[in-house]
Amino acid sequence: MTGAITAGVDGTDESRAALDWAAREAVRRSLPLRVVHAWEFQPAVPSEVAGFEAQQGWAVKALEGAVRAVTERHPELAVTSDVLEGPAVRTLLEAAAGSELLVLGSRGHGRLVGFLVGSVGQQVIVEATRPVVLVRAGDEASAEAAGRDIVVGQHGEPEDSAEVLRFAFETAAARGATVRAVRAWTLPPVFAYSPGSLKLLDGAGGLEPFERQALTDALEPWRERFPHVPVVEHVEIGSAGQVLLSVAADHAQLLVVGRRAHRTAVGARIGSVAHGVLHHAGCPVAVVPHT
Repeated sequence: MTGAITAGVDGTDESRAALDWAAREAVRRSLPLRVVHAWEFQPAVPSEVAGFEAQQGWAVKALEGAVRAVTERHPELAVTSDVLEGPAVRTLLEAAAGSELLVLGSRGHGRLVGFLVGSVGQQVIVEATRPVVLVRAGDEASAEAAGRDIVVGQHGEPEDSAEVLRFAFETAAARGATVRAVRAWTLPPVFAYSPGSLKLLDGAGGLEPFERQALTDALEPWRERFPHVPVVEHVEIGSAGQVLLSVAADHAQLLVVGRRAHRTAVGARIGSVAHGVLHHAGCPVAVVPHT
């Protein structure tokens, strides 16, 4: 897909950080940048103070200021902008659908706390068909130039994480970075063992060698497709979310995780691993939908 990189802005510090991140990524990938401001008329505001036209004018002014700032920093970048009137979740999802990826800002309180994902951001992540990147206020380009890696979580069979690995390798290739692929594993309960699984484990030499080989197999097609991207394999026993956060704290300029939306009686939600890293990672997080 060769769409634009889309950034959602609303005048906040976190959305400005997201726009800066999106602009740098668009330059790296030689893609256009689309800047959108999603707004919805607030009839509760007294009309004599701020009617429809006044509120629309505020959105236009905020967008124009953001676009002016980014074009001054990146004069070579092709930039388009749109003010989208309607519910924020719906309009952002529509903007994301035709994009390479969507970049949003998220509040945060220091590297140890991570993101505070609002209801709009979480709903967009759950429903988006394209990757969504969350960037905190205070994120700086220096973190991308410090030799840090693209950390990506891999799980299951190779096809389970193909889209996640694709995104990680494409991002690393554009940045000249290393992919650090992480596979976490835990001891299965006794009743999960079967003659077939025991035979597989015996052939691999045990649980940990089996997990290492599974990661190597999942990475093989992407190593072949991106031969110039350095790769580090990391296999560790423990909770997937905790292992990813630990590795990311030491190595990541970007953390990439997959998302398979789960439907419940009270609505859709993201999985526990994506939820955990979104709330505790100290770097930008890319959430990639997969089947």
